[in-house]
Amino acid sequence: RSNREKEREPPPSGSLGAEEACSSILESWLNSTSMLSVLRVHLPSDIPIVGCELSPYVLIRHPDKTVSTEDVPESLPIEGHFLRYKWYRIQSDKKVAICSVHPSEQATLQCLGCVKAKIPVAKSYHCTPKCFSDAWQHHRVLHERAASAVNENGNEEEDIYGRFNNGTSGVNNTSLSSVQAISGLANGTTPLYPAAFTQRNGGETWFEVGRSKTYTPTADDIGHVLKFECVVVDSETKSPVGHPNTILTSRVIPAPSPSPRRLISVTNVDVAGNLDLEGRLSSAGTFTVLSYNILCDSYATSDLYGYCPSWALSWPYRRQNLLREIVGYLADIVCLQEVQSNHFEEFFAPELDKHGYQALFKRRTSEVFTGSIQTIDGSATFFRRDRFSHVKKYEVEFNKAAQSLTDALVPNAQKKTALNRLVKDNVALIVVLEAKFNNQGVDNLGKRQLVCVANTHVNVQHDLKDVKLWQVHTLLKGLEKIAASADIPMLVCGDFNSVPGSAPHALLAIGKVDPMHPELAVDPLGILRPASKLTHTLPLVSAYSSFARIGVGHGYEQQKRRVDPNTNEPLFTNCTRDFIGTLDYIFYSADSLSVESLLELVDEDSLRKDTALPSPEWSSDHIALLAEFRYEVEKLNNGEEKDIIPAVMIHHGFVGWGNSSMGIDNVLSFCVNCNDSASGKFHGWSRLILSQLAGLEVRSGCNAFTTIVIFGRKSASYWTHNAATAAN
Repeated sequence: RSNREKEREPPPSGSLGAEEACSSILESWLNSTSMLSVLRVHLPSDIPIVGCELSPYVLIRHPDKTVSTEDVPESLPIEGHFLRYKWYRIQSDKKVAICSVHPSEQATLQCLGCVKAKIPVAKSYHCTPKCFSDAWQHHRVLHERAASAVNENGNEEEDIYGRFNNGTSGVNNTSLSSVQAISGLANGTTPLYPAAFTQRNGGETWFEVGRSKTYTPTADDIGHVLKFECVVVDSETKSPVGHPNTILTSRVIPAPSPSPRRLISVTNVDVAGNLDLEGRLSSAGTFTVLSYNILCDSYATSDLYGYCPSWALSWPYRRQNLLREIVGYLADIVCLQEVQSNHFEEFFAPELDKHGYQALFKRRTSEVFTGSIQTIDGSATFFRRDRFSHVKKYEVEFNKAAQSLTDALVPNAQKKTALNRLVKDNVALIVVLEAKFNNQGVDNLGKRQLVCVANTHVNVQHDLKDVKLWQVHTLLKGLEKIAASADIPMLVCGDFNSVPGSAPHALLAIGKVDPMHPELAVDPLGILRPASKLTHTLPLVSAYSSFARIGVGHGYEQQKRRVDPNTNEPLFTNCTRDFIGTLDYIFYSADSLSVESLLELVDEDSLRKDTALPSPEWSSDHIALLAEFRYEVEKLNNGEEKDIIPAVMIHHGFVGWGNSSMGIDNVLSFCVNCNDSASGKFHGWSRLILSQLAGLEVRSGCNAFTTIVIFGRKSASYWTHNAATAAN
């Protein structure tokens, strides 16, 4: 029929109601699109960890069609609407245990040896037999520690541990659904809010645990799934508008707890022992210094560290783990590298302020950096307000030094090339502090005890060896000027991106660089010539070289094995899948400070169970270094300050006890760069404190001359010993 005939016909019965319904739906849809609405809800990591804040990403559309992630609280509604958040814990009747090695996995078996030895139950669970087998080398250490304690009480060690030493493992491979099997992980069900559960279905109860946008899981949440809910609410009726947006997490896992690192005393070579960090009470004249490259978040990518689980690489997890570690060291002075600018301002400064630290920060310059200014990293120095006060701050920008250098030495035609090589945005932060404690004695109570702390991160590029050396030399020359202005002990801390034996390390430790050092051959700009200018006069010694001279005992021998005997430096401070070596140091003025104790070094095997650093246990690709220092002040019988002899330099030899009296009370010994053709080894620095030394004897293992240089504050003396003829 024609359209005209159709128009004359009355509408079918009920069709007008359908049109009205469609119109109503359309009107409702138009209204909904013109008000506040939630477009997307997302969690950066779906694996929640106890103690690590969960901060959902909520994308909203405003009535004016703009999109943002800003919160809309009830106190500031938009056109009569706001956002309401809720968190729920999904509590199942079935109890769940978590694998101690892979905390994102549910456990399926349990080590009976751990249960009988009363080792913390959380460490006894494993997800698969292969997991238990692979972890056995490290897991058995728990048994050995427990066994030593059991033996002291005369209990049946063989019954519990014998089967683990004969190649078989006592493993409970039964279901862990019973309450008894996981009593150590049972969570409380007391709700945070009244009328906590919203529904119960199939043995599952949802308990409300939070009413804010963020939520920090607690121990009660371990093994349970969390649900986040976001809904638009009408301000007048307080009723939800539309359906809530929800997202479920994986099961909450406990935060991995790394084995605590002890503080090892290095002052008494006759007594083996160690100090507990928590039980340590600093004596009047000692203070501790921590240096730690914490791995900037912008560098912590899965491309570089694909072996680290994504949840352990996320910043919300790493920041809590790093903070827990840093605070646990109880250091008086903390030097951190690779601290992102916004993380310093928003997290580290306010969090460490709660623990009594004052914060100082120097951001890297941004001539090369192309990202957001907030993500530029830098060096941060913190000090305890009850132990030190701030006197002065210096900032070293190597870019400015590069500009001055090129203006003075480089022809105009080559300046652009020179600056492209030298300008790398690296900086150093130098802080002068005054101690609020005093060990000067009653006669010198008015004398100020100052310390100058340098904190830096040297350029990382492997092929720019000349730039690394130039940056270190520039920093040391600046410190020399500060030292010349006052008698101030120096601490030089940081990530120098230079291994022991490299030219920058030699300059720091020995005070000069051998003109024949192979790294000096890389000098396209001629900034390192002549090599004779690459010197400094600061009596610097690497703190961790003290481990090479400690006495006997299980703890001492263990630390010695973690030190390179050729360089007396740690075997590594940086451990990734592709590199392991020492890049970080704490150098100190040996004429006015002495090392009392050191934070123990980490065993490589214990790190390799997670492939490398970072890992769920350790949240940086570097390890922290910590040293306890004492101000060195000695007096003669009449109370006058003695001219302390700070250093002895030895070529291919060592200092020992002798019979001849030299009137030396305090001697430090060093082995400098040895180019003896018979050995060809770089011995590095070693330091030996000989209290009330009666004499000095020199021995040598080669036919080279051994030259000892003893530096005093006002004089220097020299002795030469020919090892071939044993003639003094």
